Amino acid sequence: MAYRMTGSSTLLSSVLFLVVLAANVVAAGQPFVLEQDDGYRGLWYANQKTGDAYVYKYSGGMATYPQQHLPIAVHAPAANKTFFVYGGSPSSDKRTCLHMVSYFDHSTGAVPRPRILLDKKTDDAHDNPTLAIDRSGHLWVFSNSHGAGRPSFVHRSVEPYAIDRFELMATMNFSYGQPWAMDDGSLALMHTRYVQGHREMYLATSRDGREWSDPKPLARIAQGHYQVSWSDGKRLATAFNYHPVNGGLNARTNLYYMQSFDGGQTWTNAGGEPLDLPLEGAQNAALVHDFEAKKKLVYLKQLQFDDAGRPLILYLTSSGYAPGPANDPRTWCIAEWSGKTWEHRDVTTSDHNYDYGSLYLEGGLWRLIAPTSPGAQPFGTGGQMEMWTSRDHGAHWEKLKALTHDEKLNHSYARQPLAAHPQFYAFWANGDTHRPSESALFFTDRDGTSAWRLPGKMDSDAAKPEVAW
Repeated sequence: MAYRMTGSSTLLSSVLFLVVLAANVVAAGQPFVLEQDDGYRGLWYANQKTGDAYVYKYSGGMATYPQQHLPIAVHAPAANKTFFVYGGSPSSDKRTCLHMVSYFDHSTGAVPRPRILLDKKTDDAHDNPTLAIDRSGHLWVFSNSHGAGRPSFVHRSVEPYAIDRFELMATMNFSYGQPWAMDDGSLALMHTRYVQGHREMYLATSRDGREWSDPKPLARIAQGHYQVSWSDGKRLATAFNYHPVNGGLNARTNLYYMQSFDGGQTWTNAGGEPLDLPLEGAQNAALVHDFEAKKKLVYLKQLQFDDAGRPLILYLTSSGYAPGPANDPRTWCIAEWSGKTWEHRDVTTSDHNYDYGSLYLEGGLWRLIAPTSPGAQPFGTGGQMEMWTSRDHGAHWEKLKALTHDEKLNHSYARQPLAAHPQFYAFWANGDTHRPSESALFFTDRDGTSAWRLPGKMDSDAAKPEVAW
C-alpha cells in the first residue's frame, strides 16, 4: 500500500503541523523563496563526553557529517555547477542546524551566497541534509532526523538547477537518508528507522516525490545497523555492519553487502545469491567478513563500483570505540569483490575511528582523500587532510601530498560529489575537537593543487573562494 508522507490521521496531521511550524517549514505544495545567508559557516557538534583528555567520543566541524548521509554534493554537467548541501550555523556561539543549499560555478570559479532551506531547531548534526538531482535537473533535499523524535522533510527546487525557490513535497520520519535518482525517473531512499531503539534498514521509493511506497525492511539484525549505499542509476547496493545484542551501539562489527537490479524489489549478495529479507541473523549470505570473531569494530566509510562494476567497500577497523591510543591501530581497509571472493587490502592508518575520507576510482589510478595525519588535536576526529594514490589496484599506496597545514583546528569528513568535477573534488569542514568553535568549509581539486576556503563573510552576491593552503 502506498502512503503519503504528510500523514493521514487527524491527530498525526495536527502534531506534524505544529512541528512543521516550529521548524519554519512552509506547507506542502507552496513554493517559497529561500533566504540568503551572508557566508559559509559550518555546524559544530559533539557526541558522548569521555571524561578524559579527548573530551568527546567524536566532535568538531560536522557540516559534512556523517558518512551515512549521502550524497551531499552532485556535479550537474548540464548546468556546469556542482550543487551541495551541508549543516550550517548562524554563528559559533549560536548553534542550530541550518539546512544550507549552494553550488560551485565551474564557469566562473565562484560561489553564490548560500541559501537557508530550513532551521531544524537542533544542534544535532545527525539531522544534516542530503541531496539528489533528478533527470529534469530539479534538486531534491532530504532533511534527516536523528531517531523518531523529530520530523524529516523532502523538498524539491521549483526550477531545474536553481537554489532560490523550493517546495515541500513530503513530511515523514527517516534517519541517515541516502536518496538516489534512478535511471527510470524514480527516487529510491535508503534509510534507517528507529524501531524500539533498534536501527533498522529500509528502502522507500517514489515516482513523484509526493507519494511513497511503504518502507521495505532490508535488515534488522540484533540492535540494528549503519549503512553506506551507492547507485549507478540501475543498481542499488549497500554495505553495512551490525550492533550485537550485548555490545550496545558502540560495538558495531562485521561487514555485509547486498545489491538490487530491480529498484529494490529483490536483493542478492555480490555473487548473485538471492537473499531472504529482512536479514535477521548475523550469519547470513550477505556477510563479507566476520570481524566479530576477531573482536574488531568496523566503521564504514564508502561503497563504490569499479570500471568493471565490481563493488569496493572502504572501511576502518579498531579495537574499541573510545578515542585515544589504547584502541590503535585504526586501519583503513578496502574489501573488493573479485568476481568470486572478497579480497581485503590495508591502505593506511589514522588516529580516530570517525576519521572519514572518500575513495575515487579513476581507471588505473585510485585516489583517497582523508584526514590520515594527526591534526591540532591528536586522537580527535579528523586531522590533516591528505591525498593518497595507488596504481596497482590498491595493493600499494603512496601519500601524494598534505592538503592542509592547520595549527589550530582538525579537518574532517572529506566528501565526494557524485560524478565529481576535477575543480571541486572533495568538500569538508574544520573545527576544534575539544570545545565549540567556528567551522569553515573547504574543497580541493583532483590534483590537490590547493585547498580553498569558502567565504565566511560575503559582501556581494557571489565570491571566489580563497586559497587556504
